[in-house]
Amino acid sequence: MKRDFISIADLTREQIAEIFALARRLKADRQDGWPHPLLAGKTLAMIFEKPSLRTRVTFEAGMVQLGGYAVYLSPPDIGLGTRETAPDVARNLSRWVELIMVRTFSHAVVLELAHHATVPVINGLSDLLHPCQVLADCLTLIEQRGSLDGLKVAFVGDGNNVVNSWLNAASKLPFSFALACPPGYEPDSGVLARARQNGAQITITRSMEEAVGGADAVYTDVWTSMGQEKESVIRREAFRPYQVNATVMALAKNNALVMHCLPAHRGEEITAEVLDGPQSVVFEQAENRLHIQKAIMVWLLR
Repeated sequence: MKRDFISIADLTREQIAEIFALARRLKADRQDGWPHPLLAGKTLAMIFEKPSLRTRVTFEAGMVQLGGYAVYLSPPDIGLGTRETAPDVARNLSRWVELIMVRTFSHAVVLELAHHATVPVINGLSDLLHPCQVLADCLTLIEQRGSLDGLKVAFVGDGNNVVNSWLNAASKLPFSFALACPPGYEPDSGVLARARQNGAQITITRSMEEAVGGADAVYTDVWTSMGQEKESVIRREAFRPYQVNATVMALAKNNALVMHCLPAHRGEEITAEVLDGPQSVVFEQAENRLHIQKAIMVWLLR
């Protein structure tokens, strides 16, 4: 039976540990100059309805480093849901490639592709979830702190797809998660409820002090994501009190890490002083997208 990578909630803690271990091994091999053509002769189809620097380069470069090949498919190439249905796209690609990655708006598209494909489907991002990003973030925390045990991760801003995946991760891994957000910008209620039912230690609050106090990592994201541009003025006003700056970082532990999934809008959700400061690990997070996604692809096919 084929495996997909749609949500961290679908994985067991043991499977997540396998992916982390594989990512660390592949990263060490690359740093030591050892080739690892584990997916030689394999092809990854990359469906993009949302553009991205990190997602495209890390998946494409990662597949090449594993000895395989990646095919980039832009919206005009497919016309997903207009020129051709998601089931038909899945059935066609399954005849030609060994892996499908999709970065899209509607999470239903990811589920539909996975349901009809006979090869593994990877959720590169949907409006509901961003699991590759959060596993890369967790790997970064492990590298920086030795383990996730007992850590407090504080997220400041929108309860978006990144937050939803953090909630899923908190239901599987031994850290606590706190979100400070304005009213009306809470995470998905279904994701939140399931995470809490599965034992996640989660705090949702309006208070920056409550969320960030004692945090080992302070995370933020843009206030307006792709597809929300019409809300940008309203969002900028709502999130203005939720900027990550030196004052906010003073609420966290002295050695707290600064995290951001990028791209960043310096001067909006985070100040340049903090983003580019000595506590920032944002580019380590970006690098680890490469290693965690390589591990996911190998794990799915082996």
